[in-house]
Amino acid sequence: MKNMQHTLLASAALTVCLMLTTAVFAGNPDRAGSAGAGQLLINPWAQSNGMAGTNMAITEGLEGTFLNAAGLAFLNQNELRFANTQYLSGSGISINAIGFGTAVGDGGVLGLTVMTMGFGDIPVTTENLPEGGIGTFSPAFSNIGVTYSKAFSNSIYGGITMRIVSEAISNVRASGVCFDAGIRYVSGDRLNFGIALRNVGAPMRFAGDGLTVTATPQGSPTSLTMLQRSERYELPSLVNIGFGYDVYQSEMLNATFTGQFISNSFTKDQFGGGLEFSYNDRFTLRAGYLWEDGVNGDETITTAFTGPAAGFSVNLPASTDGAMIGIDYSYRTTNPFNGNHSIGIVLSL
Repeated sequence: MKNMQHTLLASAALTVCLMLTTAVFAGNPDRAGSAGAGQLLINPWAQSNGMAGTNMAITEGLEGTFLNAAGLAFLNQNELRFANTQYLSGSGISINAIGFGTAVGDGGVLGLTVMTMGFGDIPVTTENLPEGGIGTFSPAFSNIGVTYSKAFSNSIYGGITMRIVSEAISNVRASGVCFDAGIRYVSGDRLNFGIALRNVGAPMRFAGDGLTVTATPQGSPTSLTMLQRSERYELPSLVNIGFGYDVYQSEMLNATFTGQFISNSFTKDQFGGGLEFSYNDRFTLRAGYLWEDGVNGDETITTAFTGPAAGFSVNLPASTDGAMIGIDYSYRTTNPFNGNHSIGIVLSL
């Protein structure tokens, strides 16, 4: 009876999310670039980037806090994960991420993640000094996520994430809160389904001294400081639906095929697929491709990513009590610049 209730609950949740996909989050290329908080669309983790993020239905542990919060529920040990991404190599943008996850009892897992973006030092320019020479500033983009996931049965897993978003320069700042929710359904030993609703929250707005202007009104002997209010901007909400199927299983080798569909509220819809080959749970090869209409055209592309991605992982025992240490690497092609290079380290304790 309890398993039937869990199945009905998952079916209802999937139905609601599918309705949201078609009614609210249908891809809209005319709105491309009109949302803010673009950092919420950047995957900071090296492992899942090796499949272009198409492994949302099979991702496990802290990697799931970005793609599908339900994946965190598969964490059996304490996990500490670090990652660094050279974003759009040659642009000087770097991304760092750190996360920790631990079981909290009754099938629940709690995770904390922090992501920061660095843009280097940018020259300060003004109307009077457009060439700079008066100093530099460094934008500070970051988000902090708290995820709770739970195994409701051997087949149904769910999770939710609350994320605090911050974007700032020296004298202007915007902050907000958004939520992710995800469900994963395991059918037998080979087939997995996942659905996730991400980046749902109230609009954000920039504010600060940088939006003030000091001017002297005509006919006035004194100057006045005037505040220019910025327009609010929406968050880049999306719905992600995916599956994973183990096409081959043995004691030493496992091969998994994945597929997914992303319905974006502020840009084109995307389709993707990937392959993962794992040998003895020690060495893993990955490849993926994420496609959208016009992705290969200079005048029609609305994303820097051109589709292909690849990566690998190496996991080694760190002690006799089951602790593991792993290294992940991935590469995603981009246009322009020279792609994304991501490297990560994971400790399972």
